[in-house]
Amino acid sequence: MAPMLEVRDLAKTYEMDGKPLEVLKDVSLSLDEGDLVALVGKSGSGKSTFLHVVGTLDSPTAGRVFFGGVDLFSRSESELARFRNDTVGFVFQSHHLLPEFTALENVMMPALIRRASRSATESRARELLKAVGLGDRLPHRPTELSGGEQQRVAIARALVLRPNLLLADEPTGNLDEATGEEVFQVLLELNRTENISAIVVTHSERLSARMPRRMRLAGGRLVGEA
Repeated sequence: MAPMLEVRDLAKTYEMDGKPLEVLKDVSLSLDEGDLVALVGKSGSGKSTFLHVVGTLDSPTAGRVFFGGVDLFSRSESELARFRNDTVGFVFQSHHLLPEFTALENVMMPALIRRASRSATESRARELLKAVGLGDRLPHRPTELSGGEQQRVAIARALVLRPNLLLADEPTGNLDEATGEEVFQVLLELNRTENISAIVVTHSERLSARMPRRMRLAGGRLVGEA
């Protein structure tokens, strides 16, 4: 059976001051359903760029990205937008929560924008917030939540549409060690209960060491299992 996600010979080059800057060089990776992968590496090694290309937020200079056997970058922009909305959940270092809405409303928002059933969406959002340990914080706005709680709301929001793939870019980067551990445990539990595949970019060697798979980027190249 073909892997759910397959990246082949991926390269990404930007132009800086008229000169090419190679950020990714011949990166290949495969991911099966339910896989949980930590992507580690020093700052500037290309981790975030890799995540953005895999999530089709950016396009590769060379190489191909397959999802379910389909070459993603052979699709139109509208098809890629649909892929992102239907298939990928994003979690970034900054929470990007809407300050005027409650935790429950923030989690519901992606589904409501898609005009999903409000009652079904609210039920799913409540279920997810309970799963991330915030069942008693539904009516609270972001300013009334700690940094770790806000990140857990962001994770729940990323999962409300039941994506097949979660891409998390330094989800514990702005958190203290104890809070980062709590968020990390939430990701592990959701991987188990939702069977969601995930690539988690992290600079924390301590946390990544506990992930089922670890891959390391160095100088834009994937150097194998970390």
